[in-house]
Amino acid sequence: MPLKVVGAAFGRTGTNSIKIALEKLGFGACHHMFELRNNPNQIALWQAVARGENPCWDQIFADYQASVDWPSARYWRELAEHFENAKVLLTIRNEDSWFDSVQRTIYPVMRDHASLQPSSRREPIALAHDIIVCQTFSGKLDDPKHAKQVYREYMEEVRRTISPERLLNYSVTEGWKPLCAFLDVPVPDEPFP
Repeated sequence: MPLKVVGAAFGRTGTNSIKIALEKLGFGACHHMFELRNNPNQIALWQAVARGENPCWDQIFADYQASVDWPSARYWRELAEHFENAKVLLTIRNEDSWFDSVQRTIYPVMRDHASLQPSSRREPIALAHDIIVCQTFSGKLDDPKHAKQVYREYMEEVRRTISPERLLNYSVTEGWKPLCAFLDVPVPDEPFP
């Protein structure tokens, strides 16, 4: 089944809330970084993508109708081209708040993990370090000026590339209405996750 929603935003922009929301809206299982922890079969597929091998997107997303967060956010352009009918969701967050959140949560785990001997490393974290820290932030995710510049440029690149009718710039603080309107689904009678 093809992806119906491609989440183009970096992690720590509300992607876990969006994952839960998309699943509640009927988009089936939503791919998120958690999948690398919960579904070990995904790791080898994403390692091949990270090495630059020709990705088999249909195989990677065979059980998913939506994707958000890493690692798929790194490949938003390829996913938007491959799944040409999918809508693209760009969750937004203030860059200072985003950077602070990254530094408190995912970066320390990846940084500390990278210092371990290869035999001690857990594959999902090693893959995240490669895709996020090395490939996306050139090894400088801890440099505020550099990281925020990459964040800004990335967000602008998505906005320039994806046609406005296919893209939703969205903050999770906006709740259900804009998301549901964009996806053409009813608004649930429950709080936004």
